[in-house]
Amino acid sequence: MEIGNGFRPHTVTWLVVAVGLLGLTWLWVSARRRFLAVAVDDTHLRQGSERLPLTRITEVDGENADATDRRDTGRGRVLGGGFDVPRGYDEVRLRLDDDTTVRAWARDGAALRRALRTAVTDSTP
Repeated sequence: MEIGNGFRPHTVTWLVVAVGLLGLTWLWVSARRRFLAVAVDDTHLRQGSERLPLTRITEVDGENADATDRRDTGRGRVLGGGFDVPRGYDEVRLRLDDDTTVRAWARDGAALRRALRTAVTDSTP
């Protein structure tokens, strides 16, 4: 636009703006990868920066349960340190060995339920 109007382009300004936008994009992507990561391995469930040992999980909510069917929606601490389940993610309720309920989350709630059921059954002695 500057060249079309006969002005000398502000190359340094445009480079600074490009580097700034690239930095903000990198920050956004790395934060989402860190805080919205979900992994189930042989010993732990990792939700964001929080790790929960599978030996603490005593019950995984029903396979066909969704947020509209639950009478106690909104109860229990959210794993991963957030105030609520991230938008666009399914909620999976877990009962722990101290009889508390926590809320896990994943893009595919059914797959997380299956993985947790398999991992919990395999980790129980």
